[in-house]
Amino acid sequence: MGSLEAWYMDESSEKQKLPHRLNPNQPVTLTQLEQIGVYHWKLNADNYENDPELQKIREEKGYSYMDIITIHPDKLPDYENKVKMFYEEHLHLDDEIRYILDGSSYFDVRGKDDRWIRIAVSKGDLITLPAGIYHRFTVDESNYTKAMRLFVGEPVWKAYNRPADDFDIRKAYVNSLSCS
Repeated sequence: MGSLEAWYMDESSEKQKLPHRLNPNQPVTLTQLEQIGVYHWKLNADNYENDPELQKIREEKGYSYMDIITIHPDKLPDYENKVKMFYEEHLHLDDEIRYILDGSSYFDVRGKDDRWIRIAVSKGDLITLPAGIYHRFTVDESNYTKAMRLFVGEPVWKAYNRPADDFDIRKAYVNSLSCS
């Protein structure tokens, strides 16, 4: 699995690109992330085009679609607005699968108690967020992430901002938490 750093966030809404750790830090383990449906692999991003491990994951999970997005002021049109949009709390009707090929950024997910958990991802991290989980994304202070977006079948880039509790996928996700 490899190491991944995650922690409960402070309540501050200032400067989304800062780490926002509590003092003292309250770390979140990979096991705790798996309990809310978030999974992680550490891969060799230098070899992503020919990586048998990535190929195996894609085949096992049915990730047939792939594209690459570079999030950087010089590379992404309308960068500031896109970064703001990615940071709106939302859910999707499908899993969100991201493989960080370069740079670093944060995924924030809601824990069982509805507190924000910040997950720091960097080169080589493949992360999956389950359909129905409330989450958001931001670059960190480096302002740079290059990520592979993976999808089962044709991609649907539709985000539903919170509140979106009436969706069946949200209800199914919430029910899955009470079972674990």
